[in-house]
Amino acid sequence: MNRIRWGRAAFVTLVVLIFAFVIAPLLFIVWASFFVDRILTFPPTGYTLDWYLQAAALPDFASGFLTSLQVGICATLGSLLLGVPAALAVERFAFPGRETVRQVLLAPMYVPAIVAGAAIYIYYVEVEILTDFRLAATFPGLVIAHTLIALPWTMRLVCASLAAANTGSEEAARSLGANAMQTFFLVTLPIIRPGIIAAAMFSFIASFSDLEKSLFLVGPGKTTLPIAIINYLEWNLDPTISAVATVQIAIIAAALFVSDRFVKLGKAF
Repeated sequence: MNRIRWGRAAFVTLVVLIFAFVIAPLLFIVWASFFVDRILTFPPTGYTLDWYLQAAALPDFASGFLTSLQVGICATLGSLLLGVPAALAVERFAFPGRETVRQVLLAPMYVPAIVAGAAIYIYYVEVEILTDFRLAATFPGLVIAHTLIALPWTMRLVCASLAAANTGSEEAARSLGANAMQTFFLVTLPIIRPGIIAAAMFSFIASFSDLEKSLFLVGPGKTTLPIAIINYLEWNLDPTISAVATVQIAIIAAALFVSDRFVKLGKAF
């Protein structure tokens, strides 16, 4: 019994240390955003909200936040329009190459982000050379790339919802005379709505926090919030960047909280 108690205590201690290792940097960033000192010192001489006001006043951060928000919303809508029908086809219909289609749609999740960003940029350049149609350094081109970032999350979460859903209600609706569209909108869609909402949240998070693809594809005079943060860090190291990072953390945490209310995150993987 003593060995079991010691083993359990060691396991709990290890889990606590792992969580502390993951969460402590985030808590430190939030704490540092309130320091009154321009140069980080410990302990701080005081606390202030001025860094948040300064971050809001800087045009790069305001412009980057607006661009990231616009791209994130557009990419989320695009991933849902593509991912929900694709997930329905993969989960509900048997056809040759179904698993291949599934893996292709999930592939952007497995490719290193910097490699994917360079590949998309080269592809856009080749398209422009062949067709004289410009995608690189344009808002539509950035949205398309971010849709590719978001699509695997939509596929994974909606597929998980479809796999967990009981098909009996759909079969009953079809046997009572409902066609495929009626069955989807009146039966299937309400069942998988939590998964779709979670997919939208994760898709937005993936787009909003992306840096690597945006570095290659953002147009002149435009910036996203992660790029604005990197550019600011090149010449400055004050709590302003902590304030911006805290706002970004709060947005992502809120999206994760909303997602978890609809779909328990542990069931999605």
